[in-house]
Amino acid sequence: MSGALRLSLVIVACVGLLAAGRAATASRTPAKQAVTVEAVAFQPADLTVNVGDTVVWTNKDPFPHTVTSKNGAFDSKELAADKTWTYRAQKKGDYPYVCTLHPTMTGTLRVR
Repeated sequence: MSGALRLSLVIVACVGLLAAGRAATASRTPAKQAVTVEAVAFQPADLTVNVGDTVVWTNKDPFPHTVTSKNGAFDSKELAADKTWTYRAQKKGDYPYVCTLHPTMTGTLRVR
């Protein structure tokens, strides 16, 4: 097999792999992730999701909390006991957040 033919086959194979990767990425179904608010903590405290994924925070404490981004990207307002709050990740980045009622409660949402 000549060098030129071998190079052509490698290029065709690489283009095929790139196209397959794009198709898989384009058809990815958004995921639903969960964060539990319990014992005055976010569990998990750090969560990585993809753009388009949904995150649901569930307050299992007997008193309210908030899920408030430090850069203003999102704010649940007061989340009462046994209630949930849902956020759809729309833009890549790291989003540190806090409970404004209990400032020692912190977490980070990483959107990839």
